[in-house]
Amino acid sequence: MKGLLQAAAAALLLAATSAFGQAFPSKPVTLIVPWPAGGSSDLYFRKLGEIAQKHLGQNLVIENRPGGSGMNGPATMAKTAKPDGYTISQLTITAFRVPHMQKVDWDPLNDFSYIIGLAGYTFGVVVRADSPFKSFQDLLAYARANPGKLSYATPGTGTSLHLAMEEIAAKAGVQFLHVPFKGYGDGAIALMGGHVMVQVDSTGWAKQVDAGAQRLLATLGDKRTRWNAPTVKELGVDTVSNSPYGLVGPKGMPPQVVKTLHDAFKRSLDDPEYLKVLAQLDQPAWYQSSDDYAKWAAEMFKAERSTIERVGLLLK
Repeated sequence: MKGLLQAAAAALLLAATSAFGQAFPSKPVTLIVPWPAGGSSDLYFRKLGEIAQKHLGQNLVIENRPGGSGMNGPATMAKTAKPDGYTISQLTITAFRVPHMQKVDWDPLNDFSYIIGLAGYTFGVVVRADSPFKSFQDLLAYARANPGKLSYATPGTGTSLHLAMEEIAAKAGVQFLHVPFKGYGDGAIALMGGHVMVQVDSTGWAKQVDAGAQRLLATLGDKRTRWNAPTVKELGVDTVSNSPYGLVGPKGMPPQVVKTLHDAFKRSLDDPEYLKVLAQLDQPAWYQSSDDYAKWAAEMFKAERSTIERVGLLLK
């Protein structure tokens, strides 16, 4: 009789553990992509999510939540999502710049749990194939002769693209007209429709350039990419723009949940299909462990103040 009671008690304990302490994850995980569908970020995360869910053991549901120069998604997550690991988001370098430019109701260091650093963007300056601008020097010459009339699209104010172009303008002694959009897709439509003259964005333009519908005038990194367009720096404007990104969750996530997510995505970074999409988008790998990513974030937040100040956008 005693043995039966012990067995019954053990069964009840097991049932309670299963009900209230299920191993993470026990249901699908939502991954917020803070940009519209169709751009390079969306393409990247849909492929990464497809691979990572095999290691996570649950589906990864991609949710596009654009706006706020890439901060609407992670900021809303930080304020509304439970820190249980079932809602995570991409976080870009914009998070460490916007608080220096305007008042925000989130903190980049204290409102997120840093999970893993993933990759970085390759940035380029593109025009339509029929544009009169055959080179980046043509673009600067036009801007010099027509102050404030050369319109360029970016995915938002305060993004790396916006700041890079403002720095180029300052160093080249010209004025551009910045036209911010919610993401790559809207900017591409504006470019192809003739509403802006130039688009400055990450490699969502790759297929258009490969197909001959757009011309890549220059890239903003420290070396040439697979399209072999010159870098802005080698053309005489001393500017290099890099933009690494990773995944975060709301603050207060349990360490074991962070580790489970980190490990699943880390295993995905060596998958041949992942490496293929990285090459397609010409994005540099940028793996950071959870601890290293958090340390990098603190350093970047401090460093970005001087960047914002240099281009004249520091909050007064």
